[in-house]
Amino acid sequence: MTLLLASQSLKIMKNISLDITKAEQFLKTNAVAAYESKVKAAQASLENGTCPGNDFLGWLHLPSSITDAFLNDIQTVANTLRSKCEVIVVAGIGGSYLGARAVIEALGNSFAWLVNDKRNPTILFAGNNIGEDYLFELTEYLKGKKFGVINISKSGTTTETALTFRLLKKQCEAQRGKAEAKDVIVAVTDAKKGAARICADKEGYKSFVIPDNVGGRFSVLTPVGLLPIACAGFDVKELVKGAQTMEKACAADVPFAENPAAQYAAVRNALYEEAGKKIEIVVNFQPKLHFFAEWWKQLYGESEGKEGKGIFPAACDFTTDLHSMGQWIQEGERSIFETVISIERPEKTLLFPHDDENLDGLNFLEGKRVNDVNKMAELGTQLAHVDGGVPNIKVSVPQLNAFYIGQLIYFFEIACGISGNLLGVNPFNQPGVEAYKKNMFALLNKPGYEAESKAIRERLA
Repeated sequence: MTLLLASQSLKIMKNISLDITKAEQFLKTNAVAAYESKVKAAQASLENGTCPGNDFLGWLHLPSSITDAFLNDIQTVANTLRSKCEVIVVAGIGGSYLGARAVIEALGNSFAWLVNDKRNPTILFAGNNIGEDYLFELTEYLKGKKFGVINISKSGTTTETALTFRLLKKQCEAQRGKAEAKDVIVAVTDAKKGAARICADKEGYKSFVIPDNVGGRFSVLTPVGLLPIACAGFDVKELVKGAQTMEKACAADVPFAENPAAQYAAVRNALYEEAGKKIEIVVNFQPKLHFFAEWWKQLYGESEGKEGKGIFPAACDFTTDLHSMGQWIQEGERSIFETVISIERPEKTLLFPHDDENLDGLNFLEGKRVNDVNKMAELGTQLAHVDGGVPNIKVSVPQLNAFYIGQLIYFFEIACGISGNLLGVNPFNQPGVEAYKKNMFALLNKPGYEAESKAIRERLA
């Protein structure tokens, strides 16, 4: 089954499309259609707010609620940072940075860090690890540079981000002076409470609010993602427009057979429950989508991996990983299926040249676009993997631009909400993430963790 997703209003454009025919062939006849009533109930529970985690449904109609005035405010602050900074460091972890990085990497120059582009500041990401060498090298790189910071944290106490922000705040103030630093440090945090909110109010930073009812992994269309994306020079209005279009295409009143999110949720759950496919590999043949896959991995892994359930989300960059993971995918345990994000047309053109000696034997490709070769690699891989017993879902994207990335973001978000409800878990919490934090704080003898510290010391004795 091939489904057309959404067309852009007022423009004649080819639509994004979803093809599940090479996944359906691994299921019983009409297996996907049999999920219709379950999917409709799952999506209705989102719309009615009756599902588990219903206090975190603010993302559901977020695109259509975003106003031009709000986006203009985002752009104004971004323009200030862009005019005053050579480098902007985005401090955040998980959903507080992955969405922004996914979009920036997808739309940007692959060698931006080497290109001395005076039009756009360099965007760096930190606060997502506790690597001492990484942080030392970051602070060394920033010495003598006019840099600013976007601190993204609802609480302001997440260890990785708080540690990084403390370092960056002090360095920025030392290099630029406290008064100037105030104008290039922005907080994206809770409206009223938390360490980051207290700091922002005390220091007089410009701030944006993370809505209480939007979890981190669903927050890319809030200031969490929109501000860094705007700072990088990309069109956040087009991004939001794409998401708005997809919100309509995936609405609860759209017939099941025409609703791409419903179809995707249904086929992946059918493969999981009825065909024993426990691992989903998101695949791209476009290196720019590497961090989009990282965002997708968090979205689905953190939403569905609970109560001993859930499809394991993995990702591969093809053709690169065909030379490492290709063997396992082709002939390993048949517990996997693939979802391929396929970009139909690249932005640039590069032709294969002629070589008189032809030692590599590639003159037969002379004059062809590199993308023509890539597309044949994609098709050949799909055929080989399907023949090898790997169900294949394909999401085709006409171009890699802000509008279509906005579509993809909302498509995967709404499908994730439906899919989590089909699975019978709360897609919007992450209790398992807290386990390592509790142990880490106990090992660090954080005040308030005395009992846990004692228990761990006895365990390790």
